[in-house]
Amino acid sequence: MTIELDRIRHAVSPRYTAPPTPPGAVAIHAGVAVLWIALFARAFGAASIFAWSVGLAYIAYDTALLIFVFLQTLPLLPRESTPRSVPLPTLGVIVAARNEASVLPGTLAALFAQTRPPDAVVIADDGSDDGTAALLTREYGLAMPELGHMSAASEHFPGLHWLRLPHGGKARALNAAMTGMTTELVLTVDSDTILEQGAIAAMGRAFATDPALTAATGVLFPVCGPTVSGRLFQWFQTYEYMRNFLSRYAWARQDGLLLISGAFAAYRRRAVLDVGGFDTDCLVEDYELTHRLRDYAVTHGLIWRTGVIGGARARTDAPATIAAFLGQRRRWFGGFLQTQLWYRHMVGNPRYGRLGTRMLPVKAFDTMQPLYGLTGAILLLGALAAGQSTVLAPAAGVIAAKIALDLLFYLWSLLLYRRWAGQLARTNVALAILAALIEPFTFQILRHGGAALGWVSFLTGQRQWGSQARAGLGRQPSAEKAG
Repeated sequence: MTIELDRIRHAVSPRYTAPPTPPGAVAIHAGVAVLWIALFARAFGAASIFAWSVGLAYIAYDTALLIFVFLQTLPLLPRESTPRSVPLPTLGVIVAARNEASVLPGTLAALFAQTRPPDAVVIADDGSDDGTAALLTREYGLAMPELGHMSAASEHFPGLHWLRLPHGGKARALNAAMTGMTTELVLTVDSDTILEQGAIAAMGRAFATDPALTAATGVLFPVCGPTVSGRLFQWFQTYEYMRNFLSRYAWARQDGLLLISGAFAAYRRRAVLDVGGFDTDCLVEDYELTHRLRDYAVTHGLIWRTGVIGGARARTDAPATIAAFLGQRRRWFGGFLQTQLWYRHMVGNPRYGRLGTRMLPVKAFDTMQPLYGLTGAILLLGALAAGQSTVLAPAAGVIAAKIALDLLFYLWSLLLYRRWAGQLARTNVALAILAALIEPFTFQILRHGGAALGWVSFLTGQRQWGSQARAGLGRQPSAEKAG
């Protein structure tokens, strides 16, 4: 069946047979690059604040996005009413795992403890050679299946199966599991992700009440290690995740959400099979799949929507060191560029509605945003070294105003998250204020550095992710048998 998925994907994915690129898409991407060149050139011809034009453009763009997200998230301000009871669709979970014996028990325990347990859980074992096999046989009562086959259900944990595969990557493991399942919905849950007890029920209700909802992301909260570095990265990433998920909600209201986090995502299984499953050659298979679903829907006259479900919450392991963080962001941004190239025919294309005319042009600017940010920082440091007060004084005023706006948005994000995302969003206001003050000069630069490495990966055709050390959720309680 995975061979059939490959055939379907080759037929529908634009990376195999690229549609003509509309002139508007070319103009948008070229315009972003030409604008950067023109603004950067001002640094060598102006003696005023306009010598820092590239930095002004960066701040103006980020400010516009903050205002957009603020306006679009206003509906979150009232507290949500108690959801009405509806019949839930059948729902299965795929946990793709390679050498994840240290974190699997916690992930599975959280799945079995759900208020609405999944109908099936498939461990898609991608050629593990650590202690995964021993764990699944000893703790979960699963008989080892032949390579390429799925085990019978566990006697102790209803619905739990082990799909044992040769190592072929996460996307291939997800596809193999997807074809072997029969549930209406399929959730993908990373093996280092712990779901809150009501997460699956919230996701099921969202799909039950909206027949057009085809893919949805849960809300993730980062967990790093107990080291000083881990605590620092968790501090910054907590607020980053808050802003990012509010931004996803904002774009979902515009029918323009494209980023469905594979760490905790839900799909209508039939729709995923119809478009050929996950792309095994993409660095960010979850992000690419959303593009392909939306592209396929427009091509076939279907109404397929994407969403972010505030009641579906989970904690996930996040990088705790500079090297791990840069590696993650390198892959994310390299995959983003990869997908932007493959789906360039959608950019600025009114056929795709607000997704094409609003979201994707913003993503076109995002391809160059790290360059704007890094060159803006470098030019400012150059002006500081040269003592150019005509540049530094007004730039300091602009930066101070932007930090004040960021601070207000941080506080807005905290308010909304405490209403929208429950106890996991409990954060310290004083630490949020401190993060807003220092983030532009530290974490933001690091993010752009990771994105710059993503450009290198994209231009050199690099396809290897590297491994991520588990620091935040690496030690979990041992398995307990389901009632």
